[in-house]
Amino acid sequence: MTAFPEAPFGATDRLDLEPVPLAVIRHEGLRIGDLRDAFDRGYRAIAAQFADGTLTPAGPALAIYHGNPMEVFDLELGFPVANAPAQPIAAGDGPPITAAALPAGPATATTVFGSYEGLGAGWTGLVERSLAEGLQPRGISIEVYVSDPTVAPEQLRTDLILPVS
Repeated sequence: MTAFPEAPFGATDRLDLEPVPLAVIRHEGLRIGDLRDAFDRGYRAIAAQFADGTLTPAGPALAIYHGNPMEVFDLELGFPVANAPAQPIAAGDGPPITAAALPAGPATATTVFGSYEGLGAGWTGLVERSLAEGLQPRGISIEVYVSDPTVAPEQLRTDLILPVS
C-alpha cells in the first residue's frame, strides 16, 4: 500500500513506506502556535517554485513532525516531487526549500475527515491502536493533506501516517 492512496485508509492500515523524494522547508524548535505562520509561508514559497516550473509536484501537501508536536518539535513541510532539488532554493526570508525523502519503513495509517481540529483525536486513536498491535512509534508523524484546504471543513481529508518499529 502506498503513502498516497486514492481511497482513504481504514482505522489502522499497515504499509511499508518508500523513500519518496520531497521538496521541503525544514523548521527546528517549533511549538504548536508557530504552525499557522510556518504552513502559510512555507506552502506559498513552494507553490511559487511550482508556478515557475522549478519544481514539479507529484502528490499532495504533507507535514512531517519529528518529536512530540505537543512540546517542541522539528517540522518538514512540503510536497512529493518528480525530482527533489539538487541545491537549496531560497524561499524569501525563511528557511530554504531542500531535498528530503519520506521516511522509509513500516508504518500504520488512518484517514480523518473533517476540520483540522479533529486531527488530535485521529492521532490519539492511531497511536493507541498501533500500540495495541505491539508496534512502537518512531517519533515521527506524517500528515498528508489530500483535500484542497479551500473546501468546506466537513469535506477535508487528511491521511495520518505513523512510522513504527
